[in-house]
Amino acid sequence: MAHIIVVGNEKGGSGKSTTCMHIATALARMGHRTGALDLDLRQRSFARYIENRRAFIRRSGLALPMPDYRDLPEVDAATLAAGENVYDHRLSAAISGLEKDCAFIVIDCPGSHTRLSQVAHTLADTLVTPLNDSFIDFDLLARIDPETSRVTGPSIYSEMVWNARQLRARAGLKPIDWVVLRTRVGPQQMHNKRKVGDALDQLARRIGFRVASGFSERVIFRELFPRGLTLLDLREVGVTTLNISNVAARQELRDLIRALNLPGVTVTF
Repeated sequence: MAHIIVVGNEKGGSGKSTTCMHIATALARMGHRTGALDLDLRQRSFARYIENRRAFIRRSGLALPMPDYRDLPEVDAATLAAGENVYDHRLSAAISGLEKDCAFIVIDCPGSHTRLSQVAHTLADTLVTPLNDSFIDFDLLARIDPETSRVTGPSIYSEMVWNARQLRARAGLKPIDWVVLRTRVGPQQMHNKRKVGDALDQLARRIGFRVASGFSERVIFRELFPRGLTLLDLREVGVTTLNISNVAARQELRDLIRALNLPGVTVTF
């Protein structure tokens, strides 16, 4: 069976699609057969990235590594069994189609609570939750005391992950490896960064996730999206000299892939 990596967070703008792009492309570049699904049926940022990459490959003639992206198949509601949800069926069919050929499947979830996102979380072997480094985003995971910054209880998204874990346990599946990524960590506001870090460490021990570093805010990500490129493609498209920011971003990607600790994956870029 394919190892399923779900990138989820019920808040928009946290860097989910950027994270998906780089994980999926990095795995493909290292020789792992990688499938890709985008469950945000409205914005489709991950899907658009794949479309941009295909178009760039056609124009340039370069043989860049590609994840195998699939749209969710359409389903005739009349063919469903009584009580069967059409979105459950579409997601199951897409994953079944990819599992035959892929060692990994990367799934991008929408920045809101949907049936597709909820089901995808129950399928996750590895769950990646990018989180902007602020208490505004931290509120998605937990409630805190405003005076002491002490965690007082889990919030809505953490409760959904807990429910997904319970469903997997009842089905006899292995536990979800949940990794929370601190993204867009700025160089300033050291006091706030430390407070957010302390709160994350406290919550990690309480509800069971690992904390890792994600991507900083960098212009390069926005520049590469229209061509469907990542940091790992720069030399092949003619960028022979990387600036300091690009080198640092490449190291962030290495650190991210290592932190995920995916089965059979050794970072080779």
